[in-house]
Order: sequence, then structure tokens, then C-alpha cells
Amino acid sequence: MRILIVEDERLLAETLADILTQAHYIVDVSYDGESGLDNARSGIYDAVVLDVMLPKLDGFAVLRRLREERNAAPVLLLTARGGLHDRVYGLRQGADYYLTKPFENAELLACLEAITRRQREIVPETLRFGDLELTPSACRLQRGEAVLSLNAKETEILRLLMRNSGQYLPKETLLTKVWGFESGAVDNNVEAYISFLRKKLALLQSKVSLRVQRNVGYRLEEDL
Repeated sequence: MRILIVEDERLLAETLADILTQAHYIVDVSYDGESGLDNARSGIYDAVVLDVMLPKLDGFAVLRRLREERNAAPVLLLTARGGLHDRVYGLRQGADYYLTKPFENAELLACLEAITRRQREIVPETLRFGDLELTPSACRLQRGEAVLSLNAKETEILRLLMRNSGQYLPKETLLTKVWGFESGAVDNNVEAYISFLRKKLALLQSKVSLRVQRNVGYRLEEDL
């Protein structure tokens, strides 16, 4: 899953990113409300961790605009303002949860898991294509009894390909969804990770292959 953190305190933002990365999330960070809103509007995020006290545009305003635009990404409001009025106001603006600073790492992860649960109910925890079984939360790819570990980007690419099986995903789509808008990643990054995945499919002796159609994109195919 890909998470957007919108937090202006850079040390805290980096700490949050480390916590979520270690929990196998892909993480992007915005440091003010305007850039956070722009990134959240992209639709590539499974959840947003949103501070309330932000420069340029506060978290309540960011949340309100997202909901006005019918952006349904789960939002975890993160703030030092723990008064009842603020909590109620945030929830009424469309927040899915309100977490007050300071907090424990385990509490943050539990809250994030809770607000993304509805998406996991729609998208199965385990994805299957051909003879392959992917468990994104564990970054695990399996064929029969053979199991391989994937890194976060390999997992996300394969998850997207499995969820969109039967159609080609453009390279630009993979760049945006896996690396994000501001990463500086280029086409060669996608090609490198496709190569890594092909090697792992070969190690598993899978009948599934990664096919490319020039100027169109990538898709999974099962060799019969």
C-alpha cells in the first residue's frame, strides 16, 4: 500500500516515514498543505496521514477539499490539538480517525490498519494469477511450496499487474503509482524492476511471464 504523509515538522515526517516503511508501506511525504492536497488529489494513495497545523493550507482545509472533490482515500488526522471540539470537527470534515500527539508507534500502525481495512475487504489479502500467489502485506510471492521475498517496489508492481490482469499497464502509470510524482524516477527504474521480477518468476519456475508491448505497457500472461 502507498501512504502519503503530510507533515511540516521534517524530523517527525522522516520518523513517520521510517515507521511505515519498516511496516512494508510505500511512503511519500509532503511538507505543507498545498503540496499535500495536490499529491492526495492524484488518487494513487491508499491512505493519507495528515497533520492539522500546516503552512499554506491547514489540515482541516485539505481534508474538506478532498471530500468536496469526492476523494475517498482514508485520512488519519495527526495533531497535538486533542480537544473534544477539534476531534469532533475533524471527524465531521471527513476524517476516518483522529490521533493525538504524542503517540506510540504501535498505535499509529493499528490506526492506519483500521482505516485501510475496508480497502482490504474489497481487495483480497492474497492475490492470485496463474500458479502465483502474492501476499502484499508480507511482501511474499509463492508458487506451490516455493516462496520468495520481494521488496516493497517489486511487491507494488506485481500487485498492480495482478489487479489489472488482462490489460497492459503503461510505464508512466507504474512510475506514478510506485515511485510517486516527485521521486525523480525514470523509465529505466521501471525496466530494472521488471527485470528483477522476471528473474524471480524464473527462480520459482512459474508459468507466468511478464510481457511488454512497446509504447503500450506491461502485463502478466500465463504460458499454457
